Amino acid sequence: MNTIEHWIDGTATSAGSTRTAPVFDPATGKRQSDVLLAEASDVDTAVAAASKAFGSWGESSLSQRTKVMFAFRELLVTHEDELARIISSEHGKVVDDARGEIVRGREVVEYACGIADALKGSFSGQVSRDVDVHDFRQPLGVVAGITPFNFPIMVPLWMHPIAIATGNTFVLKPSERDPSASNFVARLYAEAGLPDGVFNVVHGDKTAVDALLDHPEVAAVSFVGSTPIAKYVHERGTASGKRVQALGGAKNHAVVLPDADLEYAANHLTAAAFGSAGQRCMAISVGVAVGAAGDKLVEILERKAREVKVGPGSDPASDMGPVVTEAARERVVNAVAGGAEQGASVVVDGRGLRVPGHEEGFFVGPSLLDNVTTDMAAYREEIFGPVLAVVRAETVDEAIAIINANPYGNGTAIFTGSGEAARKFQREVKVGMIGVNVPIPVPMSYYSFGGWKDSLIGDSPIHGPEGVRFYTRAKVVTTRWPHTSTAAAFTFPTSS
Repeated sequence: MNTIEHWIDGTATSAGSTRTAPVFDPATGKRQSDVLLAEASDVDTAVAAASKAFGSWGESSLSQRTKVMFAFRELLVTHEDELARIISSEHGKVVDDARGEIVRGREVVEYACGIADALKGSFSGQVSRDVDVHDFRQPLGVVAGITPFNFPIMVPLWMHPIAIATGNTFVLKPSERDPSASNFVARLYAEAGLPDGVFNVVHGDKTAVDALLDHPEVAAVSFVGSTPIAKYVHERGTASGKRVQALGGAKNHAVVLPDADLEYAANHLTAAAFGSAGQRCMAISVGVAVGAAGDKLVEILERKAREVKVGPGSDPASDMGPVVTEAARERVVNAVAGGAEQGASVVVDGRGLRVPGHEEGFFVGPSLLDNVTTDMAAYREEIFGPVLAVVRAETVDEAIAIINANPYGNGTAIFTGSGEAARKFQREVKVGMIGVNVPIPVPMSYYSFGGWKDSLIGDSPIHGPEGVRFYTRAKVVTTRWPHTSTAAAFTFPTSS
């Protein structure tokens, strides 16, 4: 059985780890490898390597950093197919979907290639007689990322390129469910010319997470995952004096108005709900059908859900692969059953799906629930699977009220032909990322990603300008080159 090791100080190593966890092929249900689970001592080793590397990398030139980022970007292009297949084999998503997350992650690398512009300071001359003021930003030191299984390449790429390009060194703790992509990225960084110790990968579970949150030499932690764990990470990390980015869960709504092109809306809702088997933090899990749109929308959604081709991620004919584990499959099955018990109409039931030749795989088909109410578990809970719940509303105001009453505020969308309705929606809805006739409004890399309410713990979004600010701190310098006769004053200095 292959064992996936850590990557510390430029080399694969088992360090002091003795514990392992299984890594499955979700399409077959078979254990394909083991991954090491780090002890606190392994985290110490990785942080020590990163701390040592920061001594020189933190003072490296912008030219050196961007040279590495340009080379890294090209290697991501060159190895896109290989990396996509690695992701598919451990996560289960179809290969084309895996390519999509590589591309979206690579966009952040491209932003990091222009880091010199993002780090430009400001200058104000002659603020007082013979006094000038300027500012600049410097890296924090050793920073860490704790990332989820659902985007094993994209979410880490939202973190470490910005952190490294701004002069920090990085320790990544990826999900132990699909760890291989992170080691592959470490090797690409080495090939791109990144010095040893600047980027490190430590695999593990809660032991590794707690060690990073408590370590005195880790200056900042970036996290993406469920809301309960985001709250835990934020509380424990900030208690240790660290900066913390903590992005939590979601229950994303898409509102469909009667004036929308219903075929277009249903097509996009189907892809947004069932793509990647619904295992996306920006997946649409609730469709809010307004007024006369309801019955016709559900009719089209039913047809499109039944047309989704479910199969192994490696099969080019598959639209959707399996979920990541057997436990995830059971969670989806139980959610559909619970919806039926509480009075929802099960329009499409994916619980009984079996894929020929892959009977032991973690497959569950698309499920469509209608007449869902906001007190049902299928509405309240983050299922994180291929389940679309349709809630009915009479007006756009009622739809907005439903969304605003939900504890999550990650992403939302509206489908309409009315500019007035769209403008009202985007002004009034309490959600961080909004799409107008766009179901999954993930911002481009030069904007920042982050929700509201329980979808973002604290106030620091990820990547883009907010990422640069998170991984750096500012210095403001006030300068005077006085004449020798300039006298000092005992009063508080003011401009003159």
